[in-house]
Amino acid sequence: MNPALAALLEGNQLQVLDDNLFLGRGTWGSGVRLYGGEVMSQSLSAAQHTVPDEFALHSMHAYFMRPGDPARPVIYDVEKIRDGRSILSRRVTARQHGRAIYSCQSSFQKREQGFEHQSPMPRVPGPESLKTDQALFAEQPNSFRRPSHWPVEFRQVHPLIAEGAAVPAGNQVWMKADGRLPDALAIHQQILAFASDNHLLSTALRPHGVRSFSTEIQGATIDHSLWFHRPFRIDDWLLFDLHSPTAVNSRGLNLGYIYDLAGNLVATAAQEGLIRKVT
Repeated sequence: MNPALAALLEGNQLQVLDDNLFLGRGTWGSGVRLYGGEVMSQSLSAAQHTVPDEFALHSMHAYFMRPGDPARPVIYDVEKIRDGRSILSRRVTARQHGRAIYSCQSSFQKREQGFEHQSPMPRVPGPESLKTDQALFAEQPNSFRRPSHWPVEFRQVHPLIAEGAAVPAGNQVWMKADGRLPDALAIHQQILAFASDNHLLSTALRPHGVRSFSTEIQGATIDHSLWFHRPFRIDDWLLFDLHSPTAVNSRGLNLGYIYDLAGNLVATAAQEGLIRKVT
């Protein structure tokens, strides 16, 4: 298993401080601030610790209030909002330096039979024919390079790495954990939450010919939501079908539909991010 993925999994094994109170630490990122996807992933781990096994996560809605400090641990405080017979609700607040940096409300449901339909999976080239993001970034100047070991592998159908002309506000990205994971659905949901914070924000910048790591913008996630529709494995390839319907008032809205190789829509993501021009 990729050492970065092993560290991510280990980081999600939170330390229990007290009833519904957990401690986590950042394991991956630039070292400047905590990666938002890891905070989401650990917050789900904290909430899942308080939920019986027969309930599976079906939605989460998160807000990022302050940048996380990678040098400090994170305290995750879980509040049991509601324990129903078929649906449970949890609120998680992440704190550092005595202040909230993040909050998330999540909902868990027992499996039920009912109506089913979905949007079809788009037809795109398979991942085998595409370069990894690591390879694409390695071709850029040293100042632009990202961490050399990534827990999740990404392969873009329409990459926009360097600054350039405007392109449509959409992309498709194959993604897969870089190593085999345990069978527990909760772990796959945690890693998907981590992965889903990648490529969403950059979708709103594509029509403006700007990449998400440009020094011309101040970019940050404001809120992030995930809906889990069907069981899946993120150690098999998943397709992230990305669209940005609008950008306004220095904010970009981004939507992502996540499909497995069989064409099943397994999850949906929505994120609004700050994309402020630096003057």
